[in-house]
Amino acid sequence: MIPVQGFDGRKVAVLGLGRSGLTAAKALAAGGAVPVVWDDNPAARTRAEAEGLAPVDLSKQGALDEVACLVVSPGIPHLYPAPNPVIAAAWAAGVPVDNDIGLFFRSFGSGAWDSLDVPPRVVAVTGSNGKSTTSALIHHIVQAAGRDSQLAGNIGRGVLDIDPPGEGGVVVLELSSYQTDLARALTPDIGVFTNLSPDHLDRHAGLGGYFAAKRRLFAEGGPDRCVIGVDEDEGRYLANQLAEGPTDDRVLRVSSGQKLAGPGWNVFARKGFLSEWRKGRQVASIDLREVRGLPGAHNHQNACAAYAAARSLGIAPRQIETALHSFEGLPHRSQIVAEAGGVLYVNDSKATNVDAALKALQAFPRIRWICGGLQKEGGLEGLQRGFDNVVKAYVIGREAEGFALQLQGVEAEPCTTMESAVDRAVAEAQPGEVVLLAPAAASFDQYDNFEKRGEDFTRSVQAALAGR
Repeated sequence: MIPVQGFDGRKVAVLGLGRSGLTAAKALAAGGAVPVVWDDNPAARTRAEAEGLAPVDLSKQGALDEVACLVVSPGIPHLYPAPNPVIAAAWAAGVPVDNDIGLFFRSFGSGAWDSLDVPPRVVAVTGSNGKSTTSALIHHIVQAAGRDSQLAGNIGRGVLDIDPPGEGGVVVLELSSYQTDLARALTPDIGVFTNLSPDHLDRHAGLGGYFAAKRRLFAEGGPDRCVIGVDEDEGRYLANQLAEGPTDDRVLRVSSGQKLAGPGWNVFARKGFLSEWRKGRQVASIDLREVRGLPGAHNHQNACAAYAAARSLGIAPRQIETALHSFEGLPHRSQIVAEAGGVLYVNDSKATNVDAALKALQAFPRIRWICGGLQKEGGLEGLQRGFDNVVKAYVIGREAEGFALQLQGVEAEPCTTMESAVDRAVAEAQPGEVVLLAPAAASFDQYDNFEKRGEDFTRSVQAALAGR
């Protein structure tokens, strides 16, 4: 655990007692603070009491008296679409509002580091799609290179729950826009921006607010090195803002699909090959086509970002290449769950928005596509470019018929349930085809989260194959 510094003997309120909130409260106590905690969910309060924490209803008059800081869990709105009443009360009382990410960065440094020849380093990854895969891949490469690494943040453990790193240790953090938007301290050694596509627009009052939340990691965090995906205007803008000139190798530009020219430090993938160029010369090349855990152009973009971060950590190209081949991918992200009769079954339940689903559709030919769920803002028109790869769509969700009607140019069968969709797809799939779950929608109309949806897909595939 990373004990939170700066609040010894002072009262700190924690709002929201999920994984990050509960860990933050314990880390505050470990650093000498006096945490008072609250969650509207009685079960969460019971768990906190079992940990020796004191629930106090923070919405009550006077609950924030003598509170030095309010720590907010990422799922609680602090500005849009409307601030939580407790947060508004903290503003009125002049109580600083922070989150566990801010506490982590203000507490991560330690006097014990004075004895280390190589101090620990933090790699922070943000963006719209590919954050988890990129973060896990960096972590995997660092470990494969024989160095200590911990993975935390929006993936794995809470940031304050990690062990204090030792000599040359690396901490890889996946950070969502909810986390970067509120943190009062953001000081990674290496910052990674994967890409940007519309998501969480209600929470950030539009695409501009969403990008601004991501940009804080770089503009206010001031990483020593920045790895920036430049396949969208926002990434190109960000790279330009950060670099002092075309030869500034503190900014590494990465791309999937376009060759990056110029005298700077560039990493890009084209036609399945990753290339590293520096000062106008090619430094290294890796064939990604046989890397089973990273199929498709979107995963090649993830590979480029992870490669660039690993190179910034001083890891050699051949070490990275070896690690790429041993990476098995993450559950629910282009995860191969079965292969039978010449048909591949792929779980990409994390493709919860149109951009992520489009990238999944473009990664495979001849797709039996399982899609649908709680549709997000913006419609489904952005999926059109992937329809040439779709043999047929099998639509799930409570609004399956309405979703199916929007898939113009694709044969679409409303199935409603996952079991029915998988049974139909398995029965109709031909050798050389891929049965792909890439919903292009949230899961909450039928499932608690995308993980549950992916698990249901995997179970349904296994049951359908067993019954053949």
